[in-house]
Amino acid sequence: MSTVHPTLEARQTPTLRGLPLIGSLIPMARDPAKFFLDCYRRFGPVVRMKVLGQPYVLIAGVEAANFMGTREGKECLRSKEFWQGLVEEYGATQVLPGTDGEAHKKLRDVMRHGYSKESIQGRYNELIAITDGSLRRDWPVGRKVPVVEAMQYMVVDQLGTILTGAAPLEYVKDIRITILHILNVLVTRQRPKILLKRPQYKKAKARVYELGEKMIAAAKARVGKIRDEERNLIDDVMQAHLDTPEVMPASDLIVTLTGPYVAGLDTVANTTAAIVYTVLKHPDVLARVQAEVDALFAGGTIEEDDLLKRIPSLQGAIMETMRLYPIAVAQMRTATRDFVFAGHQIRAGEMIYVGTSVPHFMGEYWPEPEKFDIDRYAKPRAEHMQPGVYSPYGRGPHTCLGKSLAEIQIALSMARLFYKLDLELDPPDYVLKTKTAPTPGPEMDFKVRVKGLRH
Repeated sequence: MSTVHPTLEARQTPTLRGLPLIGSLIPMARDPAKFFLDCYRRFGPVVRMKVLGQPYVLIAGVEAANFMGTREGKECLRSKEFWQGLVEEYGATQVLPGTDGEAHKKLRDVMRHGYSKESIQGRYNELIAITDGSLRRDWPVGRKVPVVEAMQYMVVDQLGTILTGAAPLEYVKDIRITILHILNVLVTRQRPKILLKRPQYKKAKARVYELGEKMIAAAKARVGKIRDEERNLIDDVMQAHLDTPEVMPASDLIVTLTGPYVAGLDTVANTTAAIVYTVLKHPDVLARVQAEVDALFAGGTIEEDDLLKRIPSLQGAIMETMRLYPIAVAQMRTATRDFVFAGHQIRAGEMIYVGTSVPHFMGEYWPEPEKFDIDRYAKPRAEHMQPGVYSPYGRGPHTCLGKSLAEIQIALSMARLFYKLDLELDPPDYVLKTKTAPTPGPEMDFKVRVKGLRH
C-alpha cells in the first residue's frame, strides 16, 4: 500500500480546484462526509486541496483507515500541530489528542481506567438513576424538547457524577460556547481568530477555568482519603500530577480535568440525539427497541453482564446511526516525514485529512448504504467487520480512549429513554437537519414531542 521511501514511480497526485481564497471550504463545511466521499470517487485515495489558503492532502477510504493502524501509519503521522492552538489557549504543555509517541502513551496510561467501562462496574443502576433524573427534569410530558440541548445536560450529569463525582450543570452553556470557539477557530480552523476576542467567549472561558479550579480543589481534598476501588478520573489525574509532574504538570490540570465535558458534550450528545431521530423515524425499529428495553428493565434493576448482547436491536440502531452520522468524519494529522501512500508522494510537514468515514457510505461494503438497516451488524452479515469499513471512534493510536465507556453510556441512556418516554417526531415527517461545526450532528433546533410516559 505504501512505503516511507520516496520512489521515482510515485504517481502525480490530483489537485482539487476550489474557489479563490477560500478553496474547498464551502463544500467541506456544508457536508464533510459527502465532500470526502465525492473526492474519493473522483480522484481515488489521495487528492490535494486548499482550505482558506492552506494546502492539505486528503487520504481516504479503506486504504487510509487501515493505514492508520499500521506501524508505518503511526510513525508517519502526528497530531500535534492541529491541537497546538488549544494547548496555547489554555496555557498548557500538551493535551491527549495532540500528543504522539511515548508522551501519548504515558497520558493514555494515566487516564485509561477513568475513561474505561471498568470505571463504572457496579454502577450501571446508578447511571440509570442519573438518566431518570435528567428525563424528569428536561423531558416533561406534553412539551417539545430540544433534543441536542437536553442530551448535553444529560451527558454532563452522567459524566460529571461518574467520572468526577460532581455534575456541574450550571456550566453547560459555558462549556458549549468554549468548545464551539476553540474547535472552530483553533483546531478545525473553520473560523477566523478574531472570534476569540468576543466577550461571550471570554466570559465562557473564564467560567470553564473556574470549573477547572473547583475540580482541582476537589481532587486535592480527596488525595489519601479514598479506597482504590473508589478512584475516578480526577483522582488518577491528580495522583499522576503528584507522582510524575513531568507527565502531568500543574499547567495541564485544568484542560485535563475539564476534558471529559469537552470530549463528551458534543460527541455523545450529538450521537444520542441522532439515535433519537433514527429510531423514531423508523416505527418498526422503535417497536423492536421498545420490546427489548421493556424486557431489560422488567425486574426494576439490571444485571451488568453482557448488557449489549441483550439489546441487539438497540445496539444495531446505535451502530447504524454512528455509521450514517459519524462524529469522526476525518482525522487531522501532519506528516512527520516523507512517505508514499497508495503510490502518491507525501512530504514531511504536509497537513493531512484522513477520511476514515468515507467507507461508511460505499455500496461496495454496505449494500444500499443510504438505507437505515439495524441488522447489518448481526451475524452472518456483520458488515462492519470488513477491514477498514467502519470507524465511528476514529482509527490508529488516537482511537477514542473512552470508546468502551461511551458504548455503555449511550446504550443505557437510549434504553432508558425509550423505556420511560413515549416520543414522536414533530412533525411526523420531519427530516433531520444537521450541522457540521465544530463536530457533525443534528441541528440545535431538532425537537421531539413527549406524548406521555411508558413506565
